[in-house]
Amino acid sequence: MLTRDKFAFTYGKVEVSAKLPAGGGTWPAIWMLGSNITTAGWPACGEIDIMEHKGNEPNKIYGTVHHPNHAGANADGGTVMVQNETTVFHKYTVDWSPALLRFYVDDQLFYTFPNSGNVPFNHDFFVILNFAMGGHFGGAIDPAFNSASLEIDYVRVYKN
Repeated sequence: MLTRDKFAFTYGKVEVSAKLPAGGGTWPAIWMLGSNITTAGWPACGEIDIMEHKGNEPNKIYGTVHHPNHAGANADGGTVMVQNETTVFHKYTVDWSPALLRFYVDDQLFYTFPNSGNVPFNHDFFVILNFAMGGHFGGAIDPAFNSASLEIDYVRVYKN
């Protein structure tokens, strides 16, 4: 799902109920990207990863922000362990304000990032839900991997 050129917003809460794919090399993500990416480029536009998961690291959920001097492996973020992430729907949330970005799984806060005028999290962002395989973050794909699904129950956006 990609809301670019369809829907973008500044500040609010995004909640996504999802059941994640299983298997080595799977890399599902629920994230947001600054709408000014075409003019500012990445990471100057800002990236908010509400949830990323590596099939090679079962139960571990990442919440991350990418911005200048803090991108890729040097990004700011936190993790939380979640049981049954591939067999049960869980709620992945970011609560985004001019002061803070707070990341939750099932209403459990696991990471807080201080927002300010010095970081690119104070303008419109669009939403992306995707399921990638492999890559630098996703890692090696299990040779026995056959198929998997990223299941979404709902996506809710509450604008401030």
